[in-house]
Amino acid sequence: MAGKRPKVVAGLSGGVDSSVSCALLLDQGYEVIAVTMLMQPCDEDSGGKRCCGAGAVQSAGEVCRQLGIEHRVVDMRERFERQVLERAWRMYDSGMTPNPCVDCNRLVRFPVLADLAGRLGADMIATGHHAQTRMDPAGHVELVRGSDLQKDQSYFLYGVERRLLGKCIFPVGSMTKAKVRSIASERKLASADRPESQDICLEHLGMGFSELLRLRFAKPARRGEIVDEDGNVLARHDGIHRFTIGQRKGLGVGLGKPVYVASIDAKSAKVVVTSDARALHGTRLVAGEVSWFTKPSRQWRSAEAQIRYRHKPAECRFRESEGMLEVEFTSSQRAITPGQSVVIYGGDRVVCGGVIKEVGHGRG
Repeated sequence: MAGKRPKVVAGLSGGVDSSVSCALLLDQGYEVIAVTMLMQPCDEDSGGKRCCGAGAVQSAGEVCRQLGIEHRVVDMRERFERQVLERAWRMYDSGMTPNPCVDCNRLVRFPVLADLAGRLGADMIATGHHAQTRMDPAGHVELVRGSDLQKDQSYFLYGVERRLLGKCIFPVGSMTKAKVRSIASERKLASADRPESQDICLEHLGMGFSELLRLRFAKPARRGEIVDEDGNVLARHDGIHRFTIGQRKGLGVGLGKPVYVASIDAKSAKVVVTSDARALHGTRLVAGEVSWFTKPSRQWRSAEAQIRYRHKPAECRFRESEGMLEVEFTSSQRAITPGQSVVIYGGDRVVCGGVIKEVGHGRG
């Protein structure tokens, strides 16, 4: 009598990465239970392009029927709104720029998959992220970049609890995106030609994410002045939530030359702009809400840091200080943005990461 197949709970958005992941898990002998999380109102979906709306549920269902696997849909709209969207609005309202994808993975997606796995008697969880894990010499799980560096998503996963990553499989993490699509085409999966899902799970054409959040939660806008570096008033604005560091377009300021958002003061609701692009560059930052994959140390250590998803990793040194993460760059970095995440890498391995709170110039 054959042994019982190991069971895995796999996140399935209906996109090509998660679909191929489920197919590969089947090939590896797993009993696959696919889980699609509904996180946005059904009437706000966008034809299946979002990763967690009604269209995604339909797309995921097609893939499950093709693969002959169980499909479960879990309604996470209330939790997603409370833990991700409300937090995102609070950050916008305080002059910061949030990263809801990091928060979704940390607070919703992976904890929910792990909880379901426990209740269903599954051994592991899986997602279609382009990332990898491995064990260090001491037997602790490490989070590692995906093989396709153009699609690597380890940046978005630094906040996921280490114990959960230890139970997670990333079937496409060692593949290029082209290879993933090739597998989907060969197997004639419904997702083979599906476009990339969009990162923000709640966004309307013609309306920015931050303004949609303000309307959703019926919050007043912090209206105020747009000023230059000398404090001269250039214009008035409809809310600090509409701005981010380094922004150039949509400022409503006509000076005959490019100007950029240099800083945002939540208390005074002033947005400071500059025509000097060099003023956007910083060499230091302090981050909070830090997740460590190594023992924190007050001694400076050399590494590379990524301050946004598409940012080219930059040489730096870092250390722990009173529960915060201090980072100093070898060369100045453009538009270091409070609210975004900084992730420290040692080679291809995630060392730690946190939410940027302060930005500075020069060495401390």
